[in-house]
Amino acid sequence: MYVDLLTLYLLAVGILLASAGMLFWEHRTNPRRSKALRLLAAGFTTLAFGCTAVLFRHALPGATGAALCNLIMLCGYLLVLSGVAALSGRQHRGAAAGVLIGMALVWVVWGAQWQDVLWNHVSAIPIALVSAMTAREMWRCDAMKPLRPRQLVVAVTALHAVLYLARALALPWLVSAYGPAMQALASKLTMIEGVLYAMVLPMTLLKLIRDEAHGQLLTESQTDYLTRLGNRRWFFEQGARLIEGVGSRPVAALVFDLDRFKAINDRYGHQAGDTVLKVFAEIAQRVLGPDVMLARIGGEEFAALLSGDDARHARARGEAVARCFAEAVQRRSDGAGILATVSIGMAQFDAAMPSLADALAAADKALYRAKSLGGNRLEVAQAAGQVDEAVLS
Repeated sequence: MYVDLLTLYLLAVGILLASAGMLFWEHRTNPRRSKALRLLAAGFTTLAFGCTAVLFRHALPGATGAALCNLIMLCGYLLVLSGVAALSGRQHRGAAAGVLIGMALVWVVWGAQWQDVLWNHVSAIPIALVSAMTAREMWRCDAMKPLRPRQLVVAVTALHAVLYLARALALPWLVSAYGPAMQALASKLTMIEGVLYAMVLPMTLLKLIRDEAHGQLLTESQTDYLTRLGNRRWFFEQGARLIEGVGSRPVAALVFDLDRFKAINDRYGHQAGDTVLKVFAEIAQRVLGPDVMLARIGGEEFAALLSGDDARHARARGEAVARCFAEAVQRRSDGAGILATVSIGMAQFDAAMPSLADALAAADKALYRAKSLGGNRLEVAQAAGQVDEAVLS
């Protein structure tokens, strides 16, 4: 099927404008990425205007039309670069200004004499440079690294850079070797790739940003709003996976319950109670370590799951949490004299690993015993049903 250049240009313009509209609409529903989405929408809109201007570049005298078209297209690519860089909080204003001013000077100095050379070959160099910078920015974007569409964005922009670099460096040799027909073929191939670029890149960027937003929503749904620990849903989902893959390593479950927490709320107010909860979360995270699963599974109830070497030291870690927590609350109660302690139930398994529910049930029984004995203590549920007590002073 024969497709002429005019059809390819019009197709590219339509796709770019549609993509820009979708990106601009997305910015209204994604405030966190609003700046990046607006820059990307502006970039693809500018590229659409550049493609439209190319069709009328001969209406202006001399090299003016070609120069303006090239600079408009370059502005579009620079805006796309800025949008991708904004995903990481970076800017390229100085580099963008330098590229634009440098290319404008090239057109001013050599445009009249070397218009065809500049249009067909030299003008591709800054586009290749900016596309390569865009690929690099996406590759460096830490926030997007877990997301699969990122790899496609890198591939598309890198391929675009290679194609335009080949147009600048290899095409002159091919034209001299095979004649002007090679230039016409290269122009058509460039436009076909441009249509694919206009279609794939904006849609992939949109998918990337939507996947990020979906991941953030999922994380929030599994995070306790006050302590920023995992919530009950997260703990049971991740805990079940941990137990399934634990193999022959030991596992320990710790259940924490703040003593007389309702009395703290009634006497000092709910704001003080919230502070106590946050202090406990901070202390428990620090003492238990980064590899331990810790979650708030109820109002004043927390749970932790430890495996391997962490599980072997679970009792000492739990006792340390209790001591540090009582001291920290006294320091941070601003003279109110709040006395807060925690009761802990612990269940440890060295061989036969039960389900997460059974492990927590065993730890809960030890916790109930700790509560019935006055609290502020750690109780260990032994495999044989015996209980080892440790009073925390």
